[in-house]
Amino acid sequence: MVMRGIRGAITVDKNNSDLIIDGTKELLKEIVKQNNLQTEDICSVLFTITKDLNAEFPALAAREMGWNTVPLLCALEPDISGALPRCIRVLIHVNTRLKQNQMKHVYLRDAVILRPDLANQKILR
Repeated sequence: MVMRGIRGAITVDKNNSDLIIDGTKELLKEIVKQNNLQTEDICSVLFTITKDLNAEFPALAAREMGWNTVPLLCALEPDISGALPRCIRVLIHVNTRLKQNQMKHVYLRDAVILRPDLANQKILR
């Protein structure tokens, strides 16, 4: 087994605790589904949010999903002019036997513009 990274991102419509939690859960569930992950495969998770999302920590969504033994960390994205607003990003480190090019990265809603080359074929809104 080796450790690999899986990236993902989602946008939410406004700075609201429920929307941040729900959007983060949607993103995490899709990453888990696409990569056939079990919680014990997850080494750690880094969440970042844009400065316009300060109503909730996205890590709370993972805790509510039962990821209670997974180390989680939230950080603020750099405030870059013209950057995608209201965006939650994630980097999940997992133990796997798969190669890096076999990991499935998930970009949902308006976040598909961040990495159209990696974005999931079905855009969830």
